[in-house]
Amino acid sequence: MGTLRWLWLGLAVWGTVHPMSWFLTWFAGNGFDLMGMVEAWHANAASSGLVWDLTIAAVTLTAWVVVDSARQAQWRGLWAIPATFCIGVSCGLPLYLFLRGSKSDKR
Repeated sequence: MGTLRWLWLGLAVWGTVHPMSWFLTWFAGNGFDLMGMVEAWHANAASSGLVWDLTIAAVTLTAWVVVDSARQAQWRGLWAIPATFCIGVSCGLPLYLFLRGSKSDKR
């Protein structure tokens, strides 16, 4: 596996573990209340801006994954879509780049 693929995989793992640690901490303190979490995301204008920034990035990434996967007939990349919406763009984007790479990558 090429160096660049290892980087994408490492970033996907970090993009899973780091955000999920914060989400799990929030759930531990507030119970499994998804609507409460959404309300917390919109606590002020700055956090609402970040939510919308990440939402637009997630939708853009999804469109790219679908089009690029279809163009290349590489369907395993579609795993990045649930990763993006269940964890975040910080996981979905590097996961897609990892899955998109070929075993012959030497970068």
